[in-house]
Amino acid sequence: MKKLRITVEDKQYEVTVEVLEDDESYYQPMPQAAPAAAPAARSAQVDAPAVSAPKPAAPKAAAGDIPSPLAGNVMKVLVKAGDSFKAGQDLVVLEAMKMETNVSAPNDGSVTAVHVKEGDTVQEGQALLSIS
Repeated sequence: MKKLRITVEDKQYEVTVEVLEDDESYYQPMPQAAPAAAPAARSAQVDAPAVSAPKPAAPKAAAGDIPSPLAGNVMKVLVKAGDSFKAGQDLVVLEAMKMETNVSAPNDGSVTAVHVKEGDTVQEGQALLSIS
């Protein structure tokens, strides 16, 4: 067993480690930061995480649109442009985390445009349908 000290964000922890195989070639000495310039030297040594290009944002629902209540996959589109519907009628079925969510009509009306199709991936707030 070896007792080691680990420092994470200027907080020190003492841990005991069981050494299963002792091969000194695996160990490298820790670099020592200069006491007076520790914060500056430390920030210079930290590698920035890789940043990937942001995905284009899905269009957010506007007035007269039915927004997606969550991020998920479109399982079924139960209406098409020109269809009339009643308040509470299911219009789209979404799936997220193996659970289905029915998106229902907030009021009576008709579908003016369908913005998604079965199999599409949608983001929360993305327009699914336009209604009037």
